[in-house]
Amino acid sequence: MSRLLHTGQVMIDLVMAVDKLPQSGGDVLAQSARFEAGGGFNVMAAARRNGLPVIYLGRHGKGRFGDLAREAMTAEGIRIGIDQSTERDTGLCVALTEASAERTFISCIGAEGELTAEDLASVPAEAGDFVYVSGYSLLHGGKAQALVDWVLDLPDGVKVVFDPGPLVDSPDAPLMKALLPRIDLWTSNRVEALRFTGATDIGEALHRLADHLPTEVLTVVRDGPQGCWISQRGDHQPVPGFKVEAVDSNGAGDAHAGVFIAGLAHGLSAVEAARRANAAAALAVTRWGPATSPGTAEVDALIHETFGA
Repeated sequence: MSRLLHTGQVMIDLVMAVDKLPQSGGDVLAQSARFEAGGGFNVMAAARRNGLPVIYLGRHGKGRFGDLAREAMTAEGIRIGIDQSTERDTGLCVALTEASAERTFISCIGAEGELTAEDLASVPAEAGDFVYVSGYSLLHGGKAQALVDWVLDLPDGVKVVFDPGPLVDSPDAPLMKALLPRIDLWTSNRVEALRFTGATDIGEALHRLADHLPTEVLTVVRDGPQGCWISQRGDHQPVPGFKVEAVDSNGAGDAHAGVFIAGLAHGLSAVEAARRANAAAALAVTRWGPATSPGTAEVDALIHETFGA
């Protein structure tokens, strides 16, 4: 059976809800604050809750945050592929969610920002597996080169999923250029796709992404409440979203990515997988916190309620 091997960064989120971010030098009171596993954990939890076996192929630290990360992964049934091998603790992300449901992140990287070829060899990738690569990983000098070298050596039957994230904004960086020809599935939101391509709308971004990616690549660009666009071999298709009352957008894109991959792994078409991913993201924004992806039954229920099938 297919597996998801996630090579990104599991961090701990300090999640705080505020009415509005303060101006520089200002001060506000949060309505709530709590520690939760986040970062790459969100995608893995979404995939696992929707029936896909998941392995975390990243480092995790010694200390209170590393303990929290491992506890969360174990509770979700996520296999930890790399033995603890660093004295650093897992990193922290302060996630601020405003009343508008917009979120702001401030991160400090820890043990998850390092990775070696020996680490990656801990779990051999097999035909049918999905390997998830985060754009954040390309920004960490302690892991980027080893990760790209490993990805480029993967067997052809392994599908490489790339999520650029908000900080990878150009196809021109050397590591990005090296990675692009090996990508099988691109998943991003609208803002990330526009920034990466320099386009002004999703249609143009999809065309420009096709210029950089292999011919057979499947491209998914999320468009908030509108749903998402999927594109393959020049065929661009919108997949509509679901109407819900949003309270927190944190983790919605991760829920979408994890559920989309799980759908493909279970043999669904791109459109069917995208519909399920849109449903998962819609449910995720109705809940507070980062790892708010629903499981298979909840996704099924929303689709049935909306479409009757």
